[in-house]
Amino acid sequence: MSLQSELRALDADLLTTMPAWIAAAMFQADLALSGSGIFETAVKAGDQAPDFVLTEARGGVVQLSHAHAAGPVVLSFYRGGWCPYCNLELRALQAILPEFEAAGATLIAVSPQTPEESLKTVETNDLAFPVLSDMGSRVARSFGIAFDLPVALRPIFTSLGHALPDRNGDESWVLPLPATFVIDRGGSIAFAHTDVDHRNRLEPAAITATLSALARSKAA
Repeated sequence: MSLQSELRALDADLLTTMPAWIAAAMFQADLALSGSGIFETAVKAGDQAPDFVLTEARGGVVQLSHAHAAGPVVLSFYRGGWCPYCNLELRALQAILPEFEAAGATLIAVSPQTPEESLKTVETNDLAFPVLSDMGSRVARSFGIAFDLPVALRPIFTSLGHALPDRNGDESWVLPLPATFVIDRGGSIAFAHTDVDHRNRLEPAAITATLSALARSKAA
């Protein structure tokens, strides 16, 4: 089953139990975010990827520039391990990880969660790639994809057990757009995908196609 099929099945299942007023509030928040200009601030294909150093869930640190010096990097921003759509995406990325590695690419996932929450995400989804903690959303801001969760949604998130200050270790209510970037050896963004609707994610096959194109251009 494709990731898109899994996402739509999850969406249909959640909508059977979600109160209509919550679904409406989330829809309105997506509309407002779409009109906020965030797509204009987000980094795009052809831009230089901002460098960063972040803590990895299992310990140690990862620096982006060191990673892409060795080969292409697939950089995935996700909201948190509390998000079922994110977990589906992370598992889909894990399933295709051998293809990324065969292409010489490194897969890195980033969220604003604390290292402890990130480790839970790693263990729950049996992930074998670096999962980094961007506490304070400094890196997400540098990529232009950070936004404040609307005040109207905060009580809803809290009632569902997803109060962001508890998950992320600070008092902000900041999340990244779900986003995927493919970064080449020189640090340039070869492919960028962002979406204001957290239910939409990039199909992993699109990433492998980009990596194949990078390999062909290198060989030419």
